[in-house]
Amino acid sequence: MYITMRHLFNRGFYKPMGVSGETLRQSLLQLRPEIYGSIAEEKVELDGLLYVIDRLPRGIEECSVINLTSDEGYSNSHFKPIIPEKRRRNCYRIDEEQMNIEITRGRSEIYDILTHLTFLFIESHKISKSALIDDIGNTTRDWGKLKNVVTSTKKLTQKEREVAITHAANILGRTFSEISKIYNEFAIPSQPERLLHIIYWLGKLAIEEQISNNKRAVKFSPVLREEIGHHIHGEIWADAIKNILHKNKLLNRPIHVISANMHSVMNTLFAPSALKSLTSKHDIFDVYKMLSNNTNTNLRTKVQNEAFKEGMLYIDDTSGANIDVQIFDTEKIDVSKLDIKVDEITLKSKKPVILVMDYAFGEQAYETIDELLKPFNHKEEKIYLNVESLSIMGKAGILEGGKGDIMIPSAHIFEGTADNYPFKNELKKEDLECKGVDVYEGAMITVLGTSLQNKDILRFFFESTWSVIGLEMEGAHYQKAIQAASKVRGSIREDVKVRYAYYASDNPLKTGSTLASGGLGTSGVRPTYLITRTILEQILN
Repeated sequence: MYITMRHLFNRGFYKPMGVSGETLRQSLLQLRPEIYGSIAEEKVELDGLLYVIDRLPRGIEECSVINLTSDEGYSNSHFKPIIPEKRRRNCYRIDEEQMNIEITRGRSEIYDILTHLTFLFIESHKISKSALIDDIGNTTRDWGKLKNVVTSTKKLTQKEREVAITHAANILGRTFSEISKIYNEFAIPSQPERLLHIIYWLGKLAIEEQISNNKRAVKFSPVLREEIGHHIHGEIWADAIKNILHKNKLLNRPIHVISANMHSVMNTLFAPSALKSLTSKHDIFDVYKMLSNNTNTNLRTKVQNEAFKEGMLYIDDTSGANIDVQIFDTEKIDVSKLDIKVDEITLKSKKPVILVMDYAFGEQAYETIDELLKPFNHKEEKIYLNVESLSIMGKAGILEGGKGDIMIPSAHIFEGTADNYPFKNELKKEDLECKGVDVYEGAMITVLGTSLQNKDILRFFFESTWSVIGLEMEGAHYQKAIQAASKVRGSIREDVKVRYAYYASDNPLKTGSTLASGGLGTSGVRPTYLITRTILEQILN
């Protein structure tokens, strides 16, 4: 699949349901990735469809031309960006038939989109197969009824909705209760009957492909093909950060980089002082849970304001890398208000700077860290960064244990190769044990895409002498960049400390525990903050 996708990208375009897309379709059906559930069966896969739809732009099911582009200036046009709910990328609906998807995060993003689209098109043909009676375009009664509902502008009553779900169930090969259960998860305020719309449009375009041979196409813009792998966005992103560090006279101070989300470090440092009344009455982890609830915006704002008051710098990314950054100057933080262990004497003498970057995506991890660790060129002068540590915290699939458990890697292995990156992890199992969460230690595999894993592959990693404990998408890429900068290029100190820890978002070896079965909810709060607090304690001591 990986080789096929690279070939199609180099070719410049392909028709997913035509001859050019056949290898990709067959490979996906043969692989039967866990995340796509019943892709190889006749019935339509609902959980997989929801997972994919959340990661693709709204309205993509209506488009017969999907154009993958670089950042080519659409942000300065009249086109409004469409940002998928679960993936930060700019997409633009050019006209009724065409959707442009901006790729600024490297090849991993292309593989991600192509596998999702292939799944979508395979499912669409299951719908058309069920809807068509003959090869001249006559359709079933169920399809006619569904079409009437979708093309009508009338708001549906509960009775009408249930009648429509009954017709949809016949088309999808699913039960009424299966569709009813997932129906509202597809709904959005502007389109409460969105699932019916998605089914209709996927089926409509697939019927047109079969009857009139009007095949859907995926194209790659010439600029994208030329720019991919050239670190264009990563370089702009890293330069902006170094300029701000230089402007604020922080460039020569000891720097600790943390790759994490945009809330856990900030909340750990400032929630105790910003929410004093809450932290005095509740356990700190309960306060973190309140902060992770989307409805508590007032609490979040209080913490954020406290952070800005104590010198936090926020870099809203405009490079296209889609990675925002927070910078914390420990000299400006009142450490007496912290509820974690701090060595004040060392802290006052060293005055470290903590740089928190949002998650990278797959291969983008190499591009961003590789550029960030390069020396800063200022007027004729080369300024080397004093990077003391890099800490990577993220979500990963676990192969032993379950959702919410913690994994401490001792090495990263790159899938599809035997490339392996052993390292000395400053985080140890004993640092996080006995704190209400199970902790596992061992090698982890960096996969080409979460949507390409099936049980046979994962069982091989788990049961063979690789003894892999989990899978994620960035580890080997981060470590490759760190090793190059510290051991080969000499851009940063050779003894730079590294910390890796992941919390489990799912166990793909357990049926019903994959990413497609839903998010972590509040079960991810405890492991996230246990890892964050441990990383900060090590940095501040």
